[in-house]
Amino acid sequence: MSKYFGTDGFRGEANRGLNAEHAYRIGRFLGWYYGREHKARIVVGKDTRLSSYMFESGLSAGLTASGADTYLLHVTTTPSVSYVARTDDFDCGIMISASHNYYTDNGIKLLNGRGEKMEEDVIDLVEKYLDGEYGELPFATDEDIGRVIDYSAGRNRYIGYLIGLSTHSFKGKKVGLDCANGSTWMIAKSVFDALGADTYVINNTPDGTNVNRNCGSTHIQGLCELVKGNSLDVGFAFDGDADRCLAVDEKGTVVDGDMIMYICGKHMKDKGMLSTNTVVTTIMSNIGLYKALNEIGISYEKTDVGDRYVWENMRENGHLIGGEQSGHIIFSKVANTGDGLITALMVMTAMLDRKLPLSALTMPVTIYPQVLRNVRVFNKDAALTDPDVQNEVELVSARLGSNGRVLLRKSGTEPVLRIMVEAPTNNQCEENVEAIIAAMSRKNLLADV
Repeated sequence: MSKYFGTDGFRGEANRGLNAEHAYRIGRFLGWYYGREHKARIVVGKDTRLSSYMFESGLSAGLTASGADTYLLHVTTTPSVSYVARTDDFDCGIMISASHNYYTDNGIKLLNGRGEKMEEDVIDLVEKYLDGEYGELPFATDEDIGRVIDYSAGRNRYIGYLIGLSTHSFKGKKVGLDCANGSTWMIAKSVFDALGADTYVINNTPDGTNVNRNCGSTHIQGLCELVKGNSLDVGFAFDGDADRCLAVDEKGTVVDGDMIMYICGKHMKDKGMLSTNTVVTTIMSNIGLYKALNEIGISYEKTDVGDRYVWENMRENGHLIGGEQSGHIIFSKVANTGDGLITALMVMTAMLDRKLPLSALTMPVTIYPQVLRNVRVFNKDAALTDPDVQNEVELVSARLGSNGRVLLRKSGTEPVLRIMVEAPTNNQCEENVEAIIAAMSRKNLLADV
């Protein structure tokens, strides 16, 4: 699963790395694969990118040509596709989005009938078909040709599901929402208005080219200013397809995914709802989160980077909350994938149950400075396992002790090593990163010098 599909779908620049023919052929294969023994039913959503309409048409043509009935949710969120796929008995779901990327990129995310990331063995078959290794597939004919069906009702039912998850009225709470000119541009306000909040919404006028442009969870300063300027209680920023959410407290301070996991994990534990007493993180979560969890007696597990690996750990071990710094948080009792809107609702629940502002809920967590450097090398494996480099990593780890950590790992797609150091000060982070790079330089391992 490496040539086309990464951990979060097939990504590329529209009509450069990912084109309309790819979409058609993916549709052709999935329509045939799931329709071998019955009439396949496949649900499709898209975000607001200009190219999403083109890919929706390409997928629909391929799916129906192979005999699948194709149900269109139109502009919607990735989590809503997951929800509809698992609750309405679809064979699989497809989301057209490049998540937090610029509008010139797009992507095709595949979900199984349980609303989870699609199994790798199926994706391997899709890749073989894209490369012409699978042979030709039969076209559906006569009454077996598939139909395209408007299924906006499914999106509306998802909105109702979100509203029903809240145990509180939000009346009297002033909430800011940054919709990133993406999938939540109508949905987020509908949910928070229905729950009684006074909503202040920005970046909810998509034009096909402005998704994630200086807005949303990757450019959160505008939401910080909105919250401070209007004395709001809280703000929430989503990415283009709304599987991520970051928050802003009443002081205008950013609350990232690590702090959200602490707030919600503690709240669940206090309510007796954290049955395994464990939060699942990736290896990139901040040491400050782990120290804070230790203080309140919550265990944690670490996975490789990627929400796919977080979910796999949660599913296999029955854990109830997990996620990433980026705000991709999974609450397994109510969803099988990260859902930015559910994350926002869970943060609101913690605030209202505790009757405390968000800044008070984050106070026990001290986020350590973190420096991440990508270093281009001639050979990733040779550089990673070099004895002198490993010795320098051990020296850095010894210097930091319990007040920091170092992580050296390979990029999955580039000849790059990623060096991450956390320490009490930014200067200490920089100094220790440079020490590891210097060790690589002395051994002539660096490709860029």
